[in-house]
Amino acid sequence: MNLSRIAALGCLAACCGLAACNAGKEKNSYAVNVAGNPEQGKQIIQGYGCGACHIIPGIPDAHGLVGPPLMYFAQRTMIAGELPNTPENLVRWLRNPQSVEPHTAMPNVGLSESQAWDVTAYLYTLRGMKGEPWNQ
Repeated sequence: MNLSRIAALGCLAACCGLAACNAGKEKNSYAVNVAGNPEQGKQIIQGYGCGACHIIPGIPDAHGLVGPPLMYFAQRTMIAGELPNTPENLVRWLRNPQSVEPHTAMPNVGLSESQAWDVTAYLYTLRGMKGEPWNQ
């Protein structure tokens, strides 16, 4: 194989890779099919005071600046900079953040498995600045 053909194939592979990377602009298929009850999740988030540390669309008085803002959560690719953003990984993070990132400021608030799935369901509804769904 000659050098120009190798370069062309390399360029083609790079372009395909860039085309596949959508920088979080496309829907995540898992965002639609999350186990858990988003309304229950919203109540759990309010009850545990998560808004003291996070900005969370749809949660009254959730204007905290300690943790990251959670708008666009469903579009993010990573959780805590450590885990791919999947529902299972988010439940793992919510239930025991220190098992993922030992020095995190995120507290382990003692969520049950069911509560973590409900919170996950709510967070996957957050697709824009104000939590608007994909089609708006």
